[in-house]
Amino acid sequence: MTGRRTVRTALVAAVVLLAGAGPAQAAGGSAFPHPSTAQAQLAAAHPHAAARPTPRRIAALFDRWNAALATRDARTVAALYARDAVLLPTVSAQIRTTHAEIVDYFEHFLEQRPQGRIQRRHITVLGPTAAVDTGLYQFTLTDKKGKVSKVDARYTFVYELRDRHWLIVNHHSSVVPS
Repeated sequence: MTGRRTVRTALVAAVVLLAGAGPAQAAGGSAFPHPSTAQAQLAAAHPHAAARPTPRRIAALFDRWNAALATRDARTVAALYARDAVLLPTVSAQIRTTHAEIVDYFEHFLEQRPQGRIQRRHITVLGPTAAVDTGLYQFTLTDKKGKVSKVDARYTFVYELRDRHWLIVNHHSSVVPS
């Protein structure tokens, strides 16, 4: 029974995250969850978030990020990044070093309805509070007219455990050279 309850709780938390609901919305505030609210919802969806990192748990952080992309909500995606994170994005030459800049990038990137798929990866657990996931992924993008394209890219996510939440502290993504 406990296992079913845990799965049900995780599913409810994921639905809340995907819906973009949070306390601010219930109080008549912004429809976007505050980053700490989104982080709490994500942690609830992943009850072992603070457990000792394993390659499998670190790999799940990409799945969490990819699910956040599917919400089409830039603030939900940006909530997965630490406040002092650095983003070197795939389709922008601008280095993003503030939360507002990261939100701005994803507001534009999400217009293309991206979905990532890992093609090859190498995960290194650096210790109990840090890990690196690096490799190759492919994005499927859909423009406003419905035209689908694919972009092959290299990536590196550096994760750090902060206040029991795994956050992206550095993310580099670049198109694979031809």
